[in-house]
Amino acid sequence: MSLNRSWLLSSTLALMAALSGCGPADGAAAPSTAAGKGRGHVTLLNVSYDPTRELYEEFNAAFKRQYERQTGQTVTIDQSHGGAGKQARAVIDGVKADVLTLAIGYDIDQIARRTDLLPTDWQSRLENNSCPYTTTIVFLVRRGNPKGINDWEDLARDGVEVITPNPKTSGGARYNYLAAWGYALRKFGHDELKARAFVKSIYKNVPVLGSGARDSTITFVQRGQGDVLLAWENEALLAIAQLGADALEIVVPSVSILAEPPVAVVDKNAASHGALAAAQAYVRYLYSPEGQRIVARHYYRPYQPRFADPEDLKRFAKVETFTVNDVFGGWPRAQAQHFDDGGVFDVIQNELAQGR
Repeated sequence: MSLNRSWLLSSTLALMAALSGCGPADGAAAPSTAAGKGRGHVTLLNVSYDPTRELYEEFNAAFKRQYERQTGQTVTIDQSHGGAGKQARAVIDGVKADVLTLAIGYDIDQIARRTDLLPTDWQSRLENNSCPYTTTIVFLVRRGNPKGINDWEDLARDGVEVITPNPKTSGGARYNYLAAWGYALRKFGHDELKARAFVKSIYKNVPVLGSGARDSTITFVQRGQGDVLLAWENEALLAIAQLGADALEIVVPSVSILAEPPVAVVDKNAASHGALAAAQAYVRYLYSPEGQRIVARHYYRPYQPRFADPEDLKRFAKVETFTVNDVFGGWPRAQAQHFDDGGVFDVIQNELAQGR
């Protein structure tokens, strides 16, 4: 079983960029020096998380057409994709992002706090807390669901191999982990110790932690490893579209987590080369009717569903969700408790490594 050629090509190009040494972290890219750049030209670098490649390929083309019509200025848009945590660290370390489209607002908060690249109130500058689309976490299984996986508790069974990325590098992986934890809190009457044991039993079934969501998708789909992939809903729907419903199917758990990927302009970087106006227009265009149609076409839930094609909206299953704020008291608290060095995830991994 293999991914289609375009998907494999995008992954290969991302790997080539990572190996080229252009930036300080895997998947990070430096802005291009396109031959057409001049008085009437601007270049933007969008540093994004792992599975948004196809979305921004179409969105960038639409934005370039619209912006040139509106301003007479041509635009080159470079993309950098990778695990959201690694991408954020790359920007902190010096990658000159003009726009951030990351998985988790906390990662952009860290950039704002640790640098002077954008204000700490960045999330208040656009509608819906700067989240033009949302998604959730679902299960992707082999056709026929041979292991009978229906809900989170099935991931903890002996003999079930679970594929998920590493929460230390991937924003999607942090959502996967917190979704499982939130389910366990509900199941066990908010008993944190029982929730911890439940999540540990799931990670006992994880043979390898990929660096990002797309990496884990390739492990599951192309390499045929694992019985179930914990996946962004948009990534699972893309896999079905690429490979067909005769190969894979989606299982929607009884409850999941609302994922709210935000966008932001990196003011200082964009202003330094005359790209601030273009960067601001870029993120605003995600909220436009055309931007929202493109978002839905690429399997993300648009903030303004009235602009989307109704046929695209039919693909989204009804799913009960909770938020990080509701269950964990917000991302800073969740990050400190679970994902910072020495947090619960590290403790679980250390125990598993010691056979405990």
